[in-house]
Amino acid sequence: MPAASLSLADMQSVGNSGSIEAMSEICSLSIDEYCVKIKEFHGGNLAPGLIIAGFMVDLACRNLPENTLFEVICETAGCIPDAVQLLTPCTTGNQWMHVVDVGRYAVSLYDKYSGEGVRVHLNASRLEKWPAINEWFFKLRPKDKQDMQEILKQAKEAGTSILDIEKVKVTPGFLGRKKKKSVGICPICNEAFPSDVGPICVACRDSCLPYVTEIEQISTA
Repeated sequence: MPAASLSLADMQSVGNSGSIEAMSEICSLSIDEYCVKIKEFHGGNLAPGLIIAGFMVDLACRNLPENTLFEVICETAGCIPDAVQLLTPCTTGNQWMHVVDVGRYAVSLYDKYSGEGVRVHLNASRLEKWPAINEWFFKLRPKDKQDMQEILKQAKEAGTSILDIEKVKVTPGFLGRKKKKSVGICPICNEAFPSDVGPICVACRDSCLPYVTEIEQISTA
């Protein structure tokens, strides 16, 4: 995805480059309302990464043309996909959210037909002003030694000030809904699988699943 870097001031609807006043809401939710949704969705925990990810999704949404039908690329499997599913129609189930886990704290929202969109990422060089976030993000001390309340407080106050945004163009091969594959029955496990991958399913072919099936069947009655 080639990108043209832009400052926050160059993007629309950002306000005073992520000031506290400009970030009183996340995707039309108050920050407190969003935090409640985090707890409900994330196993009762209020994770700093999800607060930051909420600001990332909000910033990206506000810089797409109105009524854009968009899809999402998450560059990490941690926190950002949960924020995307909380705040947008894009989910793993409808396949509008794609996790390309390269370990970068970044998310791209793009027009699902043209591929034009925006990418938001955490700018780690700005964390010096936010020592608790910096300590948490770089894992500078054990989790049980961190001041989680201060981390959460700083995450809310930092808003978009620790983020960068840029324009992106998603490559054509990544666009468009994948055609449904034909279905066959694996001769080894006797389960249905996409038959275009070969004569047996990938699980049996590559032994890639992290469990061993017990012989005894569990009753469904």
